[in-house]
Amino acid sequence: MVTDLYTKIKNRDEFISLIGLGYVGMPIAVEFARRGVKVIGFDLNTAKIEVYKSGIDPTNEVGDDVIRSTTVIFTSNEEDLKHAKFHIVAVPTPVHDDHTPDLTPVENAARILGKNLTKGSIVVFESTVYPGVTEDICVPILEKESGFKCGVDFKIGYSPERINPGDKLHKLSTITKVVSGMDEESLDTIAKVYEIVVDAGVHRAESIKVAEAAKVIENSQRDINIAFMNELSIIFNRMGIDTQSVLKAAGTKWNFLNFYPGLVGGHCIGVDPYYLTYKAEELGYHSQIILSGRRINDDMGRYVAENVVKSLIKADKAVKGAKVAILGFTFKENCPDTRNTRIIDIVKELYEYGIKPQVADPMADAAEAKRLYGIDFADIDTIKDMDAVVLAVAHTEFLGMTVGQMEALFGEGKKVLLDLKGMLDRQEYEAVGYSYWRL
Repeated sequence: MVTDLYTKIKNRDEFISLIGLGYVGMPIAVEFARRGVKVIGFDLNTAKIEVYKSGIDPTNEVGDDVIRSTTVIFTSNEEDLKHAKFHIVAVPTPVHDDHTPDLTPVENAARILGKNLTKGSIVVFESTVYPGVTEDICVPILEKESGFKCGVDFKIGYSPERINPGDKLHKLSTITKVVSGMDEESLDTIAKVYEIVVDAGVHRAESIKVAEAAKVIENSQRDINIAFMNELSIIFNRMGIDTQSVLKAAGTKWNFLNFYPGLVGGHCIGVDPYYLTYKAEELGYHSQIILSGRRINDDMGRYVAENVVKSLIKADKAVKGAKVAILGFTFKENCPDTRNTRIIDIVKELYEYGIKPQVADPMADAAEAKRLYGIDFADIDTIKDMDAVVLAVAHTEFLGMTVGQMEALFGEGKKVLLDLKGMLDRQEYEAVGYSYWRL
């Protein structure tokens, strides 16, 4: 049924579609188009589609020039999906407030695609899910909406996304792609299609569930390791030992893992472990290590805010009404995405102490931050007379800050600086009288 689909895609006789054009889906669509494939890029968000059509890359992942020159057909009309035979679903999979999986985006994508599916198609899901979602939840929706039978009229696969937003080194083409299919025929076609754009090659997983599990543990592993670093930071700060110095010393051993403490936000590391533990709970197993790590990481915003307050008190500054600036609001460096940022936890906790911080982030999507959190960004040039400054995100723009530039942000008296990522030279700032703290 699908053995010649790869050839047709390669020869530009068939379209592929990307459903969901965010930080993951859009770069995939653009890369396929760059390699000569005919691509339909679909997103429900008509405003986003218009932005792409105007030649603007709001994600900063590929750049405006690439968007202007790409041959991707950007559309919010779901019926355009009928023109494609190979579909890649790359929509987010968040969690609810109670940390249970929110499969609404992927279910809605399956419904839309199902209504516009044609016989002989292959559907590949890239959204991070727990093992079983593709076959047990998405397939029934596709069958119901299309009236087709999976394995007869269409086939499915799963290939977890590994794109790292803001990372210009590790990109779609340079990261080995895990692929899976419901049978050997679909697996072979899916592997060959992805090999068009993935220079690093593909790894053919034994089953769809194996591929789903591989993705969810990649981020769970990072989450646990960062949680360990965060716990060490808490312990060493109580001991009066600089955590970064300890890690630098320990890192001289060849097999010491290179992780650092920090706030864990975004749509993967801070979310995916909950998908795994949710499924484990369904099967009667209560996670111990994974959930312990999550609790530590979820609490780090409060911990940072507490140390802002403690640092103010040590510097003989009033806490209530203190003038505090937070530099950086995105969930990671050099990326405009503010969704699921944990910097908001610091802001909220400071409010509890009667502190209304000014937030500046020249990289961030200001409209998104206002819509999601009610945050109005300050221009960093207008920030003056601060009692404390929290350097929260390691944007390249902040990495180059001099002592003089930092000095301009402060008022009279002791200068309190919290450098969460350890971007600055501690000794340099302490030598000129700063109260310096870092994770």
